[in-house]
Amino acid sequence: MFTKVLVLGSLVAAALARPEPPPSYAPPAPAYSPPAHPRPAYGAPSYPDTPPQYNAQFAVKDDYSGNDFGHQESRDNYDTKGTYYVQLPDGRLQKVTYYVNGDSGYVAEVSYEGEAQYPAYQPAPAYKPAPAYQPAPAYA
Repeated sequence: MFTKVLVLGSLVAAALARPEPPPSYAPPAPAYSPPAHPRPAYGAPSYPDTPPQYNAQFAVKDDYSGNDFGHQESRDNYDTKGTYYVQLPDGRLQKVTYYVNGDSGYVAEVSYEGEAQYPAYQPAPAYKPAPAYQPAPAYA
């Protein structure tokens, strides 16, 4: 009888020691149903081939900093023309007028208004270091 208990106990111990396979983790089934109607099919958008046409301009004039510049350009189909200007440091106004006619390329005409002015150079005062400190002897 003791051997039967011993055999039965060893079988139970072997069954308990056997590794269990890991539980399977399957994703849950979707809780919705797909729509009954089909989705619309979208194609690439089509744009009509229209020639470019615009007119743009801007200007900046700041007396404090001396900035004075601007630009104006208009385009009709492939004919482009415009002008831009800038105040140069020597006091002249540089103006560029240009046009582009189809495949002719960029054609520019540069002009200047005013006379160049070069004021006499005034150097800043030279820096002179402060005199070195010479301590006086202290008597008590």
